[in-house]
Amino acid sequence: MRKKKIDKMPARLDFLQSTTGLILAVFIMGHLLFEASILVSDEMMYRVTLMFEGYYFFGERYPGIVSFLAAAIGTIFVLHAGLAVRKFPASYREYKTITEHTKRMKHEDSSLWMIQVITGFMMFFIGSVHLYIMFSQPENIGPFASSYRVVDELMGPLYFMLLISVVSHAFIGLYRLAMKWGFMEGEDTKKSRTMFKFLMKSMIALYIIVGLSSLARYTYIGMHHDLSDGKRYESKTVQAGEH
Repeated sequence: MRKKKIDKMPARLDFLQSTTGLILAVFIMGHLLFEASILVSDEMMYRVTLMFEGYYFFGERYPGIVSFLAAAIGTIFVLHAGLAVRKFPASYREYKTITEHTKRMKHEDSSLWMIQVITGFMMFFIGSVHLYIMFSQPENIGPFASSYRVVDELMGPLYFMLLISVVSHAFIGLYRLAMKWGFMEGEDTKKSRTMFKFLMKSMIALYIIVGLSSLARYTYIGMHHDLSDGKRYESKTVQAGEH
């Protein structure tokens, strides 16, 4: 009698979903910290922009590098979303059943999964807009250009929603990865889970505070400078102006 062949595809897809999710979460952590350079000074944020444009490696600015990075992250983002949507409720009836069970059981991990579903849905639309802008307008990144986009192009509310959803989704995802792949195993699994959950909530709070502070700074610059005429940021030390 032949043994039934085990279908390994679901496991492979789960592994790929976990891998792409991990890459995106690490990217988000770095991205928000680089954006927060505006809290140090306009000059610091400008220098970070130059770094990603290859100025310190090639002696010239190549905004196309930013477009390439945005396209790469966008591809991983779409792949991750496509893999994750397999586990989303397929109908309102399924969604209602899950929410009723979550309320009845009062199981926090189930609630976290629902938050991931909601934030993932939000990110698919809001994140796509942001990635497209970074891909199509790589030269318009910097202290003044980013502030102009936040205030004059009315992107502030969108970035606010993106910040809340992406930070929540990323760190809940990291927590669930740790749980799924056995990082919470040990002598006391319950203690490990409690520790990871505390770390998750702390990081969400920390990154949201940092992100909101950065957004507030960009808003302040945009409201106190008339950037409508394409005024460029003038670096005190680097001769490579920015819009």
